[in-house]
Amino acid sequence: MPRKTRPRREDVPADDCLCNHCTGKCCRYFSLPIETPTTWDDYDSVRWYLAHGQTLVYVEKGTWYLVVMTRCQYLDTQNRCGIYMDRPKICRDYTTENCEYDEDWTFTKVFEDPKQIWEYAEAILPPRRPKGRAAQGAQGVLHQLGPPPG
Repeated sequence: MPRKTRPRREDVPADDCLCNHCTGKCCRYFSLPIETPTTWDDYDSVRWYLAHGQTLVYVEKGTWYLVVMTRCQYLDTQNRCGIYMDRPKICRDYTTENCEYDEDWTFTKVFEDPKQIWEYAEAILPPRRPKGRAAQGAQGVLHQLGPPPG
């Protein structure tokens, strides 16, 4: 059986809801802004997010976001909201005016796994000091000075 193709946004009649032709993409993830990473510790936190799978981090217009790919529990088998009349405020405030109905995601930067974010951090941050280097340096100074008197 051939798959039914969905109409382009501009071809959906004005008296029809765009959601009636959608796959519920906006109900299969949520995205939250995160602090822009600037230090090794910040990038290590982003690396931790990405280590959990079903996540990605992207940058759009200079703002960093965490995406968690998870299907809303109220989305039915027809990709319709099962609690539409009682849906959360964030859903009521969301409009189809700028939704992703007919667009793929495009971002300034996108990171899908921990290795990618770590490679990016290595490219833009000053080199990390090896762990224990400060302690080794202190040991070397103490060794050069000799044992404490007395």
